[in-house]
Amino acid sequence: MPTSSVSQRASRRIGTASAGVSLYGATNGASPRSAPTTAAEAGLSTADITANAARVTVACLPSTEVTTSVPSVVVTMERNRGTAARRMPENTPPTLLAWSALQVLRVESMDYVNLGRSGLRVSPLCLGTMNFGPQTTEEDSFAIMDKALELGINFFDTANVYGWKLGEGITEQIVGRWFAQGGGRREKTVIATKLNGAMSDWPNDSKLSALNIRRACDASLKRLQTDYIDIYQAHHVDRDTPFEEFWEAMEVLRQQGKIIYVGSSNFAGWHIAKAQETADKRNFTGLISEQSHYNLLTRTVELEVLPACEDYGLGVIPWSPLAGGLLGGVLRKIDKGRSADDRMVKQLEKHRDKIEAYEKLCDELGENPADVALAWLLKQRAVVAPIIGPRTMEQLEGSLRTLEIDLDEQTLARLDEIFPGHRTAPEDYAW
Repeated sequence: MPTSSVSQRASRRIGTASAGVSLYGATNGASPRSAPTTAAEAGLSTADITANAARVTVACLPSTEVTTSVPSVVVTMERNRGTAARRMPENTPPTLLAWSALQVLRVESMDYVNLGRSGLRVSPLCLGTMNFGPQTTEEDSFAIMDKALELGINFFDTANVYGWKLGEGITEQIVGRWFAQGGGRREKTVIATKLNGAMSDWPNDSKLSALNIRRACDASLKRLQTDYIDIYQAHHVDRDTPFEEFWEAMEVLRQQGKIIYVGSSNFAGWHIAKAQETADKRNFTGLISEQSHYNLLTRTVELEVLPACEDYGLGVIPWSPLAGGLLGGVLRKIDKGRSADDRMVKQLEKHRDKIEAYEKLCDELGENPADVALAWLLKQRAVVAPIIGPRTMEQLEGSLRTLEIDLDEQTLARLDEIFPGHRTAPEDYAW
């Protein structure tokens, strides 16, 4: 039976306790000692827990008593943030202590990665904000963004059209008001936004002309309440604007300090090649990232987009990694009585055999389907950070399990059997 395992990033953080701190739990296959019922019994005083940079060792109880994703091992963490959530009273149940320890473990073990060939370091999950406004209230959006930073997710994606009210940029405004609270929010965040979609009915308020690039950037900066954008992305290719004009406009923004990097979204492989070759002739960095529609069900980008990104050094940021929810355990949710919209029902009927086989495999692995789908993407060439779009805090926190899953070769092969992919063109359809 194929298995998943805790990744090296988590495994290497598991070790022995520092001197003078009690240990509980199982290590190296040994039987656990009697579980403590209070922090005091675990050898943890209030001072131990709240002290700045104090090393505290907390036992994780057997997985069935905490969560299915918690291993029965001793974890060592460093309490150096001192937030209220981590000031645990002496009567805190050991299960909650273990949970808190794992949250800190996850933050401190976040493996930041370079975005493409750039020196920019981002988290391997990107927080998508498209739901902020239409589906998630501003208050909840603020809480989600705060929690993302606390968990080590520093990469946020938005767009000038998100919010879906013409010209208003509702989602960018929400992110901007969050930045305005201060507390290092802007400085800690790598913010990526996009332009191309129409912001009014007038002809020059859309696409990628030099005029719209200038106007759209200034408008996004105002809504985001910042003086620079980390990654300014073309939301879609504009076949009516030559890349020479596109790059000249982006170069001006870069010289003005309004943007740092440029990315693309929904570009074909040959668009990426043409954009990069044009940028190279102008002695400009060019694109560092590409956002593509990519998931287990939608793998067309494997033909030419991923090879182009790999060759030109672009980091791939998959959007819709759960195929609109089809890969997120949709059958399980329906079985529990949750309703599905008409679009979801139609897509499910189209792919039911695959989804049934997929969820069965996830059951064998003991993992949530959404986590497996994201973990699979992180195994693919050139992929840096799938975009997650949580509507709730629970969805955000649950996504971190992805980073602990290391799919083995047998599991990857079974996923390819369920969801056949593509070889690089032209070998996929020729010789």
